[in-house]
Amino acid sequence: MTHHHSHGHSHSHTHTSQSRTRLAWALAVTLTIVLAELVGAWISGSLALAADAGHMIVDSSGLIVALVATQLMLKPRTDRHTWGWGRAEVIAAALQSGMLIIISGIVAWQAIRRLIVPEELMPVPMLIIGIIGLIANVISLAILSSDRNASLNMRAAFLEVLNDALGSVAVIVAALVALTTGWIGADSIASLIIAAMMAPRAYVLLRGAIQILMEQTPPELDLAEVRHHMLELDGVEDVHDLHVSTIQTGIIALTAHLSVDERMDVSQRNRLLHELEDCTAEHFPLAINHTTFQFDSVHHQDHENLTH
Repeated sequence: MTHHHSHGHSHSHTHTSQSRTRLAWALAVTLTIVLAELVGAWISGSLALAADAGHMIVDSSGLIVALVATQLMLKPRTDRHTWGWGRAEVIAAALQSGMLIIISGIVAWQAIRRLIVPEELMPVPMLIIGIIGLIANVISLAILSSDRNASLNMRAAFLEVLNDALGSVAVIVAALVALTTGWIGADSIASLIIAAMMAPRAYVLLRGAIQILMEQTPPELDLAEVRHHMLELDGVEDVHDLHVSTIQTGIIALTAHLSVDERMDVSQRNRLLHELEDCTAEHFPLAINHTTFQFDSVHHQDHENLTH
């Protein structure tokens, strides 16, 4: 006898639409400052400014990916896409973080090369564009801040803009050092700082996205503890084929086969099902809000074909 239950969830289209609007405004601000930084880098010869512009170009493409993801997440579930397009946010976050890691490597290599073979630098245009970039990034951060924890996708977008702001600060400091001391190596040092700020955050984000795509158990949950709590319920004799994974932000799914006492009648099994739902939804640090339980007997396990 099999019991199947799932809690219905609908995407919050209003919230996703708000995120899309915020992303669009942040993208507009970012593209504007990219153009200014590219012109400033060309005039001043600043690698730090060019690095920050390159970083922001990557961020612009990342924001475009994030915008596409929010649009896809508005699409309803179908018989072909039974979870809808919720995973689009995870794929978008992985793409953004991957791009950040690549640009970090390029910037670091160029910075080291310029430390060895210095090139001409004009710190005044570099300083002016750096200040403009910082102001623009602060505006973008203000636009995205309220939604930064709404999804992995929005977290990635916020992180990219935050890195832009830190990069602008590094550019400003390098320009001031070059102006006051004449040491143009500060530009390369600032570039290395920008790369050092980008890479670790991007790696953490990429790792989180890959963990979701690989169907890993969410780090907030101890699967052994989940199994133990199920086994403590009256009538449960064994728990196997237990899986917990993140579908998208806010939707955690669990499937499990439970061998139960064969003497349990329908009402007792229904009671057990409700207890299981309450336990998984309320007991653990992360609420498991979509569950599927199959009830069988210990004798049935020999007939199961579980290749995993």
